[in-house]
Amino acid sequence: MSSSLPFVPLAFERLTPDVSLARARAHYAHVDRRRTTRHFSTDAVPRELIELAIRSAGTAPSGAHQQPWTFVAVSDAALKRQMREAAETEERAFYAGRATPEWLEALAPLGTDEHKPHLTDAPWVVVLFRQSYGYFPDGQKRTHFYAQESCGIAAGFFISAIHDMGLVCLTHTPSPMGFLGELLQRPTNEKAMLVMPVGYPAADAAVPDLTRKPLEAIAVWK
Repeated sequence: MSSSLPFVPLAFERLTPDVSLARARAHYAHVDRRRTTRHFSTDAVPRELIELAIRSAGTAPSGAHQQPWTFVAVSDAALKRQMREAAETEERAFYAGRATPEWLEALAPLGTDEHKPHLTDAPWVVVLFRQSYGYFPDGQKRTHFYAQESCGIAAGFFISAIHDMGLVCLTHTPSPMGFLGELLQRPTNEKAMLVMPVGYPAADAAVPDLTRKPLEAIAVWK
């Protein structure tokens, strides 16, 4: 194998089948308890927890190892209020006309509407920006390969880390999201992809009574 980069040994511990199975069962039981809520407590969350969640997201695999993501973590109350006002403006237009009847029907069981209190209630709002391209040292544009897929994987890592530390997270995608780049002063090569309020659930937090698809509906064996 030829490469311009040095290779180092893989740090890997092979587990026995029974240990692997025990870990797999425990992990599934843990992530199966993860739920998305729109009801957040205003209780503070230490910055170090958010830092570690972003660090965890940054370990995700990416196309050509270009790591085409930027996580903007917002705790400033005034800035969160601006984000909420702008998001609700877009969402009012969405629910009042942009959304198709089929889309609204799909959203109905979730109880969503144009009101987004989670953007001001949650102590942190983390916005994931996808870097559509980067730059070489000489300033020339550098293509980022599979940036959308890479950021999707990183988002999954972030959400899993948040759940693992006993916090809750909501994946919010105001439509459209162009206002976030301006509000958060991001460069033109970064496009907002996902808004994730993070914190503790409110004391009266509730979630839709939904079920996940069974294994036979999501897996095919050959």
